[in-house]
Amino acid sequence: MIRDGYIASWGGAEYEASPGADSTVRLYTAEPAEGFEETRPGRYRRVVSAAELDSLNYIRTVCTWRGEPFVIVGEHESWLRVEYTGGLAPVAEALGLDRIDQGVWQTWAPRTEVVDLREETL
Repeated sequence: MIRDGYIASWGGAEYEASPGADSTVRLYTAEPAEGFEETRPGRYRRVVSAAELDSLNYIRTVCTWRGEPFVIVGEHESWLRVEYTGGLAPVAEALGLDRIDQGVWQTWAPRTEVVDLREETL
């Protein structure tokens, strides 16, 4: 599973999360649960105080592609959308990456070419 975003531990379970500016955190689940409201089919939300959480971390999935470091920012079927994190424009250009913005380089890579897939907690 490719994860990129906030994850909160609350009440003995782990939830996708979104911190608010007012010391609250929105918790999300795909299944109905007590105290959660349905926001759309298959998506439920509960707002809690950040102080109630056991933990709140940002998790992203990183990897190596063609010998260089990347973070995975998307996936579709057998392809992964990867973003170069090495910080060297000549390397990004040599890999044939698409320049998305200043210093931001991405491409679609076949899942079979991506190695050393692992989660990183920031």
